Amino acid sequence: MPPKAAAQASLFDDALNPAPAAPLAESHEPRADPARVGGANPSAYSAKDIEVLEGLEPVRKRPGMYIGGTDERALHHLFAEVLDNAMDEAVNGHAKLIEVSLDADGALTVRDDGRGVPVDPHPKHPGKSALEVIMTVLHSGGKFSGKAYETSGGLHGVGVSVVNALSERVEVTAWKDGFEWRQVFARGKPLGPIRQIAPTRKHGTAVTFSPDPVIFGEGVGFRPARLYRMARSKAYLFGGVEIRWRCEPSRIHDQTPAEATFRFPNGLADFLAERVADLETVTPEAFVGRYERQGEAGAVEWAIAWTPAGFGEADGFLQSYCNTVPTPEGGTHEAGLRAALTRGLKAYGELIGEKRAGLITADDVLAQAGALISVFVRNPEFQGQTKERLSSSDAQRLVETALRDPFDHWLAAQPKAASALLQFVVERAEERLKRRREKEVARASATRKLRLPGKLADCSGSAIDGAELFLVEGDSAGGSAKQARDRKTQAILPLRGKILNVASASTDKTGGNRELADLLLALGAQGGAKFKEDDLRYERIIIMTDADVDGAHIASLLITFFYRTMPDLIRAGRLFLALPPLYRLSHGGKAVYARDDAHRDALLATEFRGKKPEISRFKGLGEMMPAQLKETTMDPATRTLARITLPRAEETVADLVEALMGRKPELRFRFIQENAEFAGADLDV
Repeated sequence: MPPKAAAQASLFDDALNPAPAAPLAESHEPRADPARVGGANPSAYSAKDIEVLEGLEPVRKRPGMYIGGTDERALHHLFAEVLDNAMDEAVNGHAKLIEVSLDADGALTVRDDGRGVPVDPHPKHPGKSALEVIMTVLHSGGKFSGKAYETSGGLHGVGVSVVNALSERVEVTAWKDGFEWRQVFARGKPLGPIRQIAPTRKHGTAVTFSPDPVIFGEGVGFRPARLYRMARSKAYLFGGVEIRWRCEPSRIHDQTPAEATFRFPNGLADFLAERVADLETVTPEAFVGRYERQGEAGAVEWAIAWTPAGFGEADGFLQSYCNTVPTPEGGTHEAGLRAALTRGLKAYGELIGEKRAGLITADDVLAQAGALISVFVRNPEFQGQTKERLSSSDAQRLVETALRDPFDHWLAAQPKAASALLQFVVERAEERLKRRREKEVARASATRKLRLPGKLADCSGSAIDGAELFLVEGDSAGGSAKQARDRKTQAILPLRGKILNVASASTDKTGGNRELADLLLALGAQGGAKFKEDDLRYERIIIMTDADVDGAHIASLLITFFYRTMPDLIRAGRLFLALPPLYRLSHGGKAVYARDDAHRDALLATEFRGKKPEISRFKGLGEMMPAQLKETTMDPATRTLARITLPRAEETVADLVEALMGRKPELRFRFIQENAEFAGADLDV
């Protein structure tokens, strides 16, 4: 599938007007702040222009750096941060009960019966309690040294302080040292010092917070169904905790219960049993277990089952967690699971004389498996504050060690079931190889049928994975692209200028168009209802046109063709837009590329301030040297791609395509009238 790091773009809008990316430069000098470009006097730059953001100001200025954005997913990440703190108390043996409640006013409370957040004065912050420091100072917490927590879900020390910064109001109550303590905050700032309320025999912490509408928008609030699922999944991840859920009935608009209690003594095994309850499985029993590393912190829990029927809309699933934190992007613990299962099944195949076992890959093993893996490690390393991918190398070794012997014993203890599983996985491998052979035949067949010397320059490699088809504007650009490409994985198909507008052409005219027929033949797939993603001969289809108005028009026509002919290709994330530069600026051995006029002016004001660089404007891709085209637009290591996507409300896309590309000019005229102000704004950039 296309790389996760590829830029995202919406149909027509973001795709043809992509957000600014880093300049394509031959040098590696720091890039100036674009926000300062275009000011009244760009050369007037002094100490007064340097801002210092203190306290929690950086979080409110740039929330996306800490929670990934301000959308619904990011909003619920605030709950995840607070819940993770309570779960850390439970996992480390200090809490047994967690309560989650959503009030009528939308305020969310997470309470645990742990040790209670420290309230004594902090030695390095005179006049402030430890509670206030934790809530108002980034990178503060009790999880850095490993003394207070053996394992924890976060080591950055920014989680709950970020929640405080992005909440309209936060109230923290601690039952600690024989007293109840409380402190209230507003948008990250304390409304007063910590107060001692009354004596108590309780212990624990409660955090009540309301998301800030200034950050997340008016009327935006927590969704009970999502909170319910998040709380329930946490209970599965640690069998020693009980989580109680309560929600004000007036806030529920679906089947979510107003009250519930979650306690799953068998952890992930209970989770998997629920998922496969009504499904036929390959083996009578799932492969489940738990491992704890002797002498140091570290534990692994897993639950895996295989089913011929698949899991709803997906053939299989793999869900992973580290210290109870979900890792949807996977990471090293998933790599350890895949390696351990693959090696174990191959070894069993060799033991019983199954020669085809050597064909097995990790994808075959997990193709129709439901797999859950949860690891507990000290000092986990995540990619990014939102912790979506685990990068700790120790986690892979831990998982492989944990699963190796138990999986071997599980297979040996039930030979009949083990043989059935092996045959099931071998069949998946044979199906995979069969599909690959069919695609290779289709590729060769399409190449023979085209018989267009100099037209389609196909890949020399036969693998579909990694193969790219560049749709290039004109034979001149096609010639440069052929010299710049990686012959093994990149194919070039030059097109004769502007292709047919399928949104306004008749069916007969579209079907008889030679240019579009050649394109379909090169892709190896049929259009309309007969389209099958597996028929595609390339992993990525990349539209590469000139960085001017005509190039944008051609790109629009091609995107329209794909949207009308094979929208599933777009939904699968396999259509991309190349972003070639329009200018080259050079001075004193330094060369930088600019995407457009605005980017050129920005570079002149920053990278070349006070200098007079030589500015070259590329009339088109054909004017670029092959080496330049490769570096700026085609080399995966240095290029920027915009992935064409469809928004959730696809009916609005259909209306937009009809208005902009359809047969009724009055719709285009109306669109121009209604959006003229935005065109003016673009001219002022």
